[in-house]
Amino acid sequence: MSNIIIQGTVEAIIFSNETNGYTVFDIACEEGIITAVGYLPFLSVGEILRIIGVWVTHPDYGDQVKVVYYEKIMPETPDAIEKYLASGIIKGVGKATAKKIVKKFGSDTLNIMLEQPERLAEVKGISIEKAFEIGQAFARHREFGKIVEFLNEYGISPAYTAKIYKIFGEHAVDEIKKNPYRLADEISGINFITADRIARNIGIDPSSELRISSGIKYVLSRAAVNGHTYLPIEELERHAQDLLEVDYGKINNVLLSMVLNGSIYIEKEENVYLDVLYKAEAAVASALSILSGNHAFLPGKVSNSVTKIQKSKLEKIIGDIEKKQGIMLAEAQKAAIMEAIMNGVLVITGGPGTGKTTIIKCIISILKDEGYKIALAAPTGRAAKRLTEATGFEAKTIHRLLETGYLDENERPSFGRNEKNPLDADVIIIDEMSMVDIFLMESLVKGVKPGAKVILVGDVDQLPSVGPGNVLKDIIASGKIKTVRLTEIFRQAEESMIVVNAHRVNRGEKPILNAGSKDFYFIERRDANSILKTVVELCREKIPVHFGYDPVRDIQVLTPTKKGPVGVASLNMEIQNVLNPRNRYKKEKAFTTFTFREGDKVMQIKNNYNIRWVKAEKSEEDGSMNGTGVFNGDTGIIKNIDHDEEIITVLFDDDRIVEYSFDAFDEIEPAYAITIHKSQGSEFPAVILPVFPGPQVLMTRNLLYTALTRARDLVVIVGMKDSLFNMVMNDRETLRYSGLADKLIKCCEMD
Repeated sequence: MSNIIIQGTVEAIIFSNETNGYTVFDIACEEGIITAVGYLPFLSVGEILRIIGVWVTHPDYGDQVKVVYYEKIMPETPDAIEKYLASGIIKGVGKATAKKIVKKFGSDTLNIMLEQPERLAEVKGISIEKAFEIGQAFARHREFGKIVEFLNEYGISPAYTAKIYKIFGEHAVDEIKKNPYRLADEISGINFITADRIARNIGIDPSSELRISSGIKYVLSRAAVNGHTYLPIEELERHAQDLLEVDYGKINNVLLSMVLNGSIYIEKEENVYLDVLYKAEAAVASALSILSGNHAFLPGKVSNSVTKIQKSKLEKIIGDIEKKQGIMLAEAQKAAIMEAIMNGVLVITGGPGTGKTTIIKCIISILKDEGYKIALAAPTGRAAKRLTEATGFEAKTIHRLLETGYLDENERPSFGRNEKNPLDADVIIIDEMSMVDIFLMESLVKGVKPGAKVILVGDVDQLPSVGPGNVLKDIIASGKIKTVRLTEIFRQAEESMIVVNAHRVNRGEKPILNAGSKDFYFIERRDANSILKTVVELCREKIPVHFGYDPVRDIQVLTPTKKGPVGVASLNMEIQNVLNPRNRYKKEKAFTTFTFREGDKVMQIKNNYNIRWVKAEKSEEDGSMNGTGVFNGDTGIIKNIDHDEEIITVLFDDDRIVEYSFDAFDEIEPAYAITIHKSQGSEFPAVILPVFPGPQVLMTRNLLYTALTRARDLVVIVGMKDSLFNMVMNDRETLRYSGLADKLIKCCEMD
């Protein structure tokens, strides 16, 4: 497909998406009137464009030019200038004013507007104030055009241009040329590699402090993506040297400078933090030590505002609950309830079937009867919904509980509930704590009012959070926060081989296979192609027929890897082919690695605090019929693909409808199969788990345990028995650099 070059005047704007700049327009050129499509933000009728593009054929609208590159060209003749100004492109200039200005200044009009705007007052009806306003508006328009053209050269999409203009202003090009690395430091979605390419092209010294500083931040940011809150200085220097190709001495000098300006912190003379991560850990440690009543900097112990119910009374209350609910609590469960009442902060950890939910229900019952306000939350919508169903008490996502707000598009979210406006709750219970990263934990503790009780519930043996930090494990490891470990599996849970085998795996014991259980099956397959074929057949027919599960909504394939014949990419394509095959009545959209189709199961893969949603159906019980925010792990079904407006509509599991522009669809992945890491916090009726040889660093006991605990009713493992047993024996855990435990100890023990 060869490129074509067109130059002409924009005759009409057929469609424009203000969010991403996607525009459909007619352009008049030597070849006649041509319809063109592409990302051209702030395009106006009358503008002259030079376009490089390719011919494409739309199924409904026929031949169009898809714009690959464009630049705006200022008009030169009086007629062209008048038409350009009359389009309304410049604030304060309409058709009549444009005619008068051009009549006065002719071909010099645009130069006058830019360089001598005061002369516009020579035109009847234009005051000196209005003259300067017109000049300023025209200057802003010209500068924005320069920004678009400049960024276009480096492959930065127009979708980012508006962000850049908002932060850098009308002199953005000059500011970027002074320091291109500001793009990486200040614009979410633009990384160091892109900024570095610009810097090299405009001649920035590769050994400049600007470059080294940005490179160090990039290395630390990448480490955070992998879960670390800091890097040891030697490891940081090694990665920075590989990236920047400058000597260690220059890196050390810049590190010192960054410490002095507060952009990084070095703890214990060896652990290097980004400032936001250091502050997050410090804030969490301080808050937890205060809430627990162990803060060393306070003159005395802090009494929790929730009255410590007398032990004898509490024992009677627990006994009454047992009789009322027809249950018999284990001693460990009773102890957990006691500790929850008597401590400002409590951690409850245990695997499946150990009674965590029962404990939560009892705690809620006791404290609610005592008149205390209780808030219940979990990190994901799925987990919150499951908690609501299990306890009968409304649970929210942590984001919703804290009332998500925004600083701006490029910063982490602020929350409506914080130090100045804390939650109106005496007791806050958080489930699935293994999923909570240090940033979310920081926001949570800031929203807790002084004296409130915090109860953290989770399984410390599951995979850590996707985001940075090792919050639950660090809190327990500190030894400074009261922790109750649940190990006993209750009789009802013992009837499930899913629960039994999950605990066996966690203890390093081989799971019991094909012992006549109704919820745990192993199918031996000796090669990748056979595994793939069997997994697809289970999804397509065998499980839906024998167990009655919906193949799209109820069955979830979990795999350790993204790539390979039994990785996420391959599985999703094969499963899509049988569950949602190509159909002339289903619209689809091809992206780099996958063709999305109406009816596809998808998952949000990053937190987006700004994207808007509406509820599919109105409910008298839920007044929030619209809002913002879709979060990592949310799953849904593609309901519509609109090629005209370049919009994909997704209906999420909790009935939220979200529209994604085509250029923002990198936030969504197919979800017939997902990695085990992505399944954290979710529960699925049926789980299929392919098992095959893989790298030791990945095929771990921890990973297998997490996969098994995601299934509610059915687990089917497909693959090689020796690979499965090797995973059980591999107790290797991926090291995470985090300092919350040390900070907690320091807060609680320093004099």
